Amino acid sequence: MQITLEKLFFDRILIEELVRRGVNVTYVVKGAPILNDATLQDAKMAGIDRLAKVTSTGTDCIGVLLNECSREFLRRFENSELVISKGEANYESLSDIKKQGIFFLLKVKCPIIAEDVGTRTGSIVLKSFFENE
Repeated sequence: MQITLEKLFFDRILIEELVRRGVNVTYVVKGAPILNDATLQDAKMAGIDRLAKVTSTGTDCIGVLLNECSREFLRRFENSELVISKGEANYESLSDIKKQGIFFLLKVKCPIIAEDVGTRTGSIVLKSFFENE
């Protein structure tokens, strides 16, 4: 499956708004093509590299398996005040991490995740595990 241009340009619009507000943005891509996740080439094609630092997880696995990721990614992840983690696979692999500032943006595709986030299959969700967020 190839990444859709709509996803990249949604990301770009969000990044433009964050940068306009003075936020220093790092955009994370996969180390190699996997399913519909963005790569460095995709980010460059969308012009995201002109707005934000683009870095790779260092892997081509589905989701984000921290024990497989590059040191640079891990350093940036740990030092980030805000992480917007997109997609159900990222939710599945990172939802056990209780780090202040992680938000999950996903379309719920399976009943198990729907139950976990407290919604119906097909819903679009922005989820955090902290009450004050």
